Amino acid sequence: MTLRKMLKFTTNQLTSAALLPQVNNVRGIKNFKPPVLYDHIQMPERPKLHYIDRVPNYSNSQIKPPKMHKMLGLMRGPETVHNKLIHKQYGIQATGGGRMRFIHFEVIRMGLLRKLDWSRMFAIWRIDSPWQAVTKKGQGQRMGGGKGNIDHYVTPIRSGRIIIEIAGHCEYVEVKDILSKISAKLPFKAKAVSQETMEWDLAKEQWQSENNQNKYTMEYLIKNNMDDLQRKIKKIDHLYFGKYV
Repeated sequence: MTLRKMLKFTTNQLTSAALLPQVNNVRGIKNFKPPVLYDHIQMPERPKLHYIDRVPNYSNSQIKPPKMHKMLGLMRGPETVHNKLIHKQYGIQATGGGRMRFIHFEVIRMGLLRKLDWSRMFAIWRIDSPWQAVTKKGQGQRMGGGKGNIDHYVTPIRSGRIIIEIAGHCEYVEVKDILSKISAKLPFKAKAVSQETMEWDLAKEQWQSENNQNKYTMEYLIKNNMDDLQRKIKKIDHLYFGKYV
């Protein structure tokens, strides 16, 4: 074999070896997380969300449905009671105040009915059915003449209220997208949450309040009446210092 053929043979070997995948025959111990156990969860007899009535039912049929005031205070401020998960798994939490009509209840119910695996999951309502009457006058009527007739019923929601809960033999990754799409269709700001994310948000908020180096917070400005703020701000800001609208 001549020198030229030997050089050509060695270059072909080098190029073919470079194209081959490099495999490292190194074995190691892989630490996988143990599987999640759902032994403590008991599936109910009816796992699906029940139907919500459009109009409240009265025990006596002779009772005339009362007309109500707006009661905007029921939508303002934080929710102090129903702001935690009962089953410690997943749900939808309101981040702003608003009103839910019957159509919004159906959006949630039908959205979950088509997406969840009810053989290993279940869902519950955490809010009341529509009970507050909203009146409305017909189009083209003149002013005066008393309060209008009842048009529909709503459920007032405050910030931090848990709307629904989902639990069962499932992980947060399975239901996160479903809950996020449903929360985007609600008439107020809401988000999908889990027990871990709620604990993380609470710890983050507490850490920020403890480690805030700027002493001129909204609470400090309002309490010390800097720039005559106590006369300019709303009544709700005297209680919550600009946190809730």
